[in-house]
Amino acid sequence: MMKSKTEGILSVKYAKIIRIMKLLTFFLFCAVGFAFATGSYSQNTLLTLKLENKSVKEAFKAIEKKSEYVFFYYKGNLDENRLINLDVKQETIHNILDRILEGTGNSYWIDDRQVYIVKAEEKRELAAQQPVNTIRIRGNVTDMNSTPLVGVVVVVKNDPTRGVVTDTDGNYTIDVPNRQTVLEFRYVGFIPREEEVGGRTVINVILQEDVGQLDEVVVVGYGHQKKASVIGAISTVEVNRLQTNQTRSVSNSLAGQISGIIAVQRNGEPGYDASDFWIRGINTFGGGSTPLVLVDGVERSLVNISPEEIASFSVLKDATATAVYGVRGANGVILIETRRGQIGKPVITVKSDFGISNPTQLPQFVDGAKFMEVMNAAHLLSNPDDTPPYSQERIDKTRSGEDPDFYPSVNWLDAITRDNVPNRRASVDVNGGNELLRYSMILSYFGEEGILQTDPDVNYDAKIRLNRYNVRTNVDVNLTPSTQLSVGIGGYLMERNGPGMGIDWILETAFVTTPIIHPKVYSNGQLPRNPSSNNPWALTTQTGYVKRSENNIQSNISVQQDIGKLLPTMKGLNLKGTFSFDAWSWNKTNRTKNPTYYQAIGRDEEGNLITEILSEGQEFLGYSKEAGGVKTKYLELQMNYRNRFDDHSVDGLLLYNMRDHENHDATSAIYALPYRNQGLAGRLAYSYNDRYFTEFNFGYNGSENFKKGYRFGFFPSVALGWVISNESFMQGMNPWLSFLKLRGSYGLVGNDNLGGRRFAYVSTVNWTGGYQWGYQGDYWRDGLVEGDFGIPDLTWETATKANVGAEIGLFSKFMLQVDLFKEHRKDIFMQRKTIPELAGFQQAPWANFGKVDNKGIDISATYDHQLTRDLALSFRGNFTFARNRIVEYDESDGIKNSPRSLTGHSLNKYYALIADGLFSFDDFEDPDRGILKEGIPQHTFGEVRPGDIKYVDVNEDGRVDAFDMIPYGKPYIPEIIYGFGVSTKYRKVDFSLFFQGADSYSKMVNGNYFIPGSGGGGNGNIYANVDDRWTPENPSSDVFWPRLYNGSNSNNRLYSTWWLKDAAFLRLKNLELGYTLPEKWQRNAMMRNARLFFRGTNLFTWAAFDMWDPELDTTNGLRYPQQKIYTFGVEITF
Repeated sequence: MMKSKTEGILSVKYAKIIRIMKLLTFFLFCAVGFAFATGSYSQNTLLTLKLENKSVKEAFKAIEKKSEYVFFYYKGNLDENRLINLDVKQETIHNILDRILEGTGNSYWIDDRQVYIVKAEEKRELAAQQPVNTIRIRGNVTDMNSTPLVGVVVVVKNDPTRGVVTDTDGNYTIDVPNRQTVLEFRYVGFIPREEEVGGRTVINVILQEDVGQLDEVVVVGYGHQKKASVIGAISTVEVNRLQTNQTRSVSNSLAGQISGIIAVQRNGEPGYDASDFWIRGINTFGGGSTPLVLVDGVERSLVNISPEEIASFSVLKDATATAVYGVRGANGVILIETRRGQIGKPVITVKSDFGISNPTQLPQFVDGAKFMEVMNAAHLLSNPDDTPPYSQERIDKTRSGEDPDFYPSVNWLDAITRDNVPNRRASVDVNGGNELLRYSMILSYFGEEGILQTDPDVNYDAKIRLNRYNVRTNVDVNLTPSTQLSVGIGGYLMERNGPGMGIDWILETAFVTTPIIHPKVYSNGQLPRNPSSNNPWALTTQTGYVKRSENNIQSNISVQQDIGKLLPTMKGLNLKGTFSFDAWSWNKTNRTKNPTYYQAIGRDEEGNLITEILSEGQEFLGYSKEAGGVKTKYLELQMNYRNRFDDHSVDGLLLYNMRDHENHDATSAIYALPYRNQGLAGRLAYSYNDRYFTEFNFGYNGSENFKKGYRFGFFPSVALGWVISNESFMQGMNPWLSFLKLRGSYGLVGNDNLGGRRFAYVSTVNWTGGYQWGYQGDYWRDGLVEGDFGIPDLTWETATKANVGAEIGLFSKFMLQVDLFKEHRKDIFMQRKTIPELAGFQQAPWANFGKVDNKGIDISATYDHQLTRDLALSFRGNFTFARNRIVEYDESDGIKNSPRSLTGHSLNKYYALIADGLFSFDDFEDPDRGILKEGIPQHTFGEVRPGDIKYVDVNEDGRVDAFDMIPYGKPYIPEIIYGFGVSTKYRKVDFSLFFQGADSYSKMVNGNYFIPGSGGGGNGNIYANVDDRWTPENPSSDVFWPRLYNGSNSNNRLYSTWWLKDAAFLRLKNLELGYTLPEKWQRNAMMRNARLFFRGTNLFTWAAFDMWDPELDTTNGLRYPQQKIYTFGVEITF
């Protein structure tokens, strides 16, 4: 049998993936073997130095700068100002020190990368010391998050000749002279700490990060900068925070964790549960509003990255941070760097956890008997003289459950869902290397199942199941002392299985189908169905299955050349070239069928059920297949220069890049053409004495989406910064004011993702069709028809961004960062509304016309404090507020300058009628006939009665109609996102809480069949809060439901402020309790570290709206919910 073309393509793709993985595995093992085969640092490190008339102190600094050596000595024991001349090429540290100290009374000894300068007699005394006169102390050093710190200097106070450094696990061993000895623990970026030995032999230390330190490195656009020199608005998050959310996508961990990000998780369905997120809100009503995401410098999605792969996560928010990305940076940029190998022996970390999940909240409905009672009441309010549709006998039999075939009462949500769904994660991380080669390899797995039921009696698997396998390998090789080759390969394979019908459709059917229409399954095993509705159970379990697979391969290769090491006169100059090729493909197999449905018509004399076939189904599963994919190539060439001249620091960048993206899912030739971008980027930064900073950035970028001559744009930015705490006049403020920086930026950034069709500068013609002619259009002629009118001067959106910020550190424990921002977006692409018909266009043309302003504030705060030797406490909080306003929007004359105008409002508001409570009996001349009193506006959406929603006549024309709908209320995208958390550690036990919330946020809840009886009773469930309604006996407007009715009455179903609900919420997003096993147990099991933990996700939600999860994107609650997850896990390091 011949294979299909699609199958052949997929086979080739998988074969390529397998070959790549084989080569990658071979390369990794070679790399590890090579790392083990190399010698010590002092043996392998060769240095080239040329010093003329320099002091010994300057010589030591030059060695430290060119190597990883650190010098320790007492100033009184060494003449550090003695001048020397030195000219060595590719010499070891021993030969260099012999020459520097020649003819002096000093000697040295080396412990790995620590060099101790002592007097010659001291070295002899040290060598003669006997171990019996010392006390051996050992221990472990970690940060506040229990992460081992490598390279912490541990020395005896006042005796730097006695010192060691921690190994790759944070462990150390040191001999001290007596019990009164005080040990000093020092590490760059952390507050030094002292510990008296006393009666202890094991001293474990937690070092607290020094929030005022200036040496912390931050990822910026196309590079890195010290934290103190960063004057753009950039937010970062500790990567371990991204690992605490037990869901598939990293995007679900962003809300409240990082200032500047607005994020909402609209769906909880496996494989489709990623959050929507924006940087500082939405700034356009045109095309794309989501940020640019770069993974290892290449545009990629973050949705399916395993959090274990991430080394750093930065959010670039203002023009200074994003201008280098030109036409791609207007919506902000997210930079993700994946983990790379570190120098040291191999470290293997294994993580595994297992969880149980349940929906955070599902809508609650009434049972069958209550359903009929409410429908009877609704019918009588509409038709008081009629007989109710449901007899008391039927209600009683339904309530008793005596004959579920003919008197069913089915809670369809309960019927199709299940509890305690499993969730699993696992990963293995191998990391290590030496001065010549570093490697990192991470394998991870994520698996979850869905909440829908399956039928064990069918011969296929329709269970919702998702399995994802990730791999990420990075290798860095020093080809020469000045040349580094970096290779990275990553990707994932994801498989998803589910029922033959779409899950959204199944859940919607569970809402539309009444509880009394038929049972889930007849007592004889046959599937029931009504001619006017579906059977949710059958759709879930009896329609076959669909299997979707997708795979993604990402590759990076780069070469970096340090020119300064080749030509000392060009110190600080680096060249780097990067090439990337990514391929993503998917295939979908549909094995579906329609089952046979029956309808019960009675019982025989023996009481057996009699049915007839309602619709004939298929016995066997059908078969169809779909496939597609994309591939992307990226090239980048950059030149960097960074140097310091006494108090002056200079940092420069010049970069060229190009990107080619092909979509193999395209359905037309236009969209099959490659998407291409290319451009230049540059940066020039200067600082003086670590106090005054200035920076200029630019992007000169082009897009294929625009006409020749309009394809490139120049996007500059400028920023200034001042570290006030480094001023001499501020020194008296220490230690309480440990850091203070002010900064500001201004610049332009672009957006070429305009929306609408591609190549909109080209006019189109329809080859089929014709025109109508004549006074009443009674003549027709075939011919060519004008399609879309081309816009020759089409251009990108331009965002003008301004930002002012402050960073404040107090007592080296508390850090506060505040940013105020404002953005003006212009040239937003939209279809014109005010072109007169006399212009002769078949369709109104598009143009760069719209304008939007956006402003707000984002705040982040951290507090870290080591309260006692055993107890540490930390707090963190983030707050983001972003509010947009439409400045210019092309509206018709009847709308412009009226309450209906969108101009001046948020672009995310609902268009709604203004509810003015409910009609009372006093509003009517004749309530039974619906005749309103004079002076009360006539409602044109159908007859109204007491208890119906009463609307405001906004335009005061005496009528309530569509012209009274206006933008109103809070937007449907939150304007405020916040989060706060606390964590503590006491000895071996750690505990943390994190809360996340949203505010200034509303939800419209009125969907189809939402109001009981609105479909005539034949469709729709009734919510459990139905008793909170207007009745003649309870004629109050302070109720949830207006008057119920049976039939068609659109007045109460309109989008209005009656149904606009406050969607603000606060959620306990994460809770974690951990226990680290004692060192003795770990040593016995040959482990470096072992930790057990319990983790809870989405445990509690507090919200004013309580009918369903307020984050869901639904008007009736029937959307796959977020999950409440309880997890137990273990993390072991070998």
